[in-house]
Amino acid sequence: MSEHTPIGLENGAAPVTALTHSGNFHVDETMGYVILHYALAPHGDLRARVLNEKSADRLTFIRTRNPDIIKSADIVFDVGGLYDPPHGRYDHHMKDKPLREDGTPYSAAGLLWKDYGHAAIRNILKTPVDDATVDLIWQSLDKSLILPIDQDDNGVVKMGKLSLADIVSACSPPWDTAELYGRQEVRARESLGFANAATAVASHLTNVVDRVRASLKATDRVLAAYENAEDKRILVMGTGMPTEKVIFEHDLPVVYVVSPAGPEQWNVKAVPPVRGDFGQRVSLPEAWGGLEREKLAAISGVSDAVFAHPARFICGAGSREGAIRMAQLALQIAGV
Repeated sequence: MSEHTPIGLENGAAPVTALTHSGNFHVDETMGYVILHYALAPHGDLRARVLNEKSADRLTFIRTRNPDIIKSADIVFDVGGLYDPPHGRYDHHMKDKPLREDGTPYSAAGLLWKDYGHAAIRNILKTPVDDATVDLIWQSLDKSLILPIDQDDNGVVKMGKLSLADIVSACSPPWDTAELYGRQEVRARESLGFANAATAVASHLTNVVDRVRASLKATDRVLAAYENAEDKRILVMGTGMPTEKVIFEHDLPVVYVVSPAGPEQWNVKAVPPVRGDFGQRVSLPEAWGGLEREKLAAISGVSDAVFAHPARFICGAGSREGAIRMAQLALQIAGV
């Protein structure tokens, strides 16, 4: 959380000019622009500002390396040679560059996220949440999304192929654009590429913010369901939601998760031994693997049994009671 009031947040109506460099672009300044968009003018046109088209909101966005224009902008990021947040300067290319507590250098995205991330999250979310939840979302994204951008942009750890950095880079015009079409076309294609990259990054950011919000909501429900469970090895959820993250983060001894898979089916899913693994703490019975309906019902003794996957990590029944019974039988057969 910022110790000062970032420019533009002290007055929600005052016009603000934000600026980054022109030319080749990367994920850090693209994300930086997206963060400012959501923090300061979320109802404006993200693309129109980049393409110098009409965007009827208070945020003006400029891409240039002209020193005079840089000097006159309210917020300057990833260019300018200064890190001075109270005066809206967010560069990180100096010798004495700003560092995280663990020594990782910040990128422009990380610096702007520190000052404007909370405001951006509040404006992205359609469902109001309290300040504590906003901060938890901020922390989660800082670790999972913004830190990797900082690391990539500073040459610490590369994000790699099919990452957000790679998607942004793919929006840049090819190296021979000037050779084929001339310098003026390069500038036009750079602007269009940045607009396309910003659109992709904005979509990713809004989706991730809402998924983290939902994940925090799921944590409360999973822990409540576990607290009320008669058998702590079987977690029964009233609706489908991510449970594996909570199980491993809280070291819960859950073996099977029972949850609805539609109006007429409940599934039993085996928890893996390691988060994200393909294995199971306790596999479903070998005799069930690959069977469906009548055959599965006959061998399991559960009349509304629907299926059991050949890999024995998931099975299902037509009712909540049937699915719970399948989980109980699987534990009995495994002798655990």
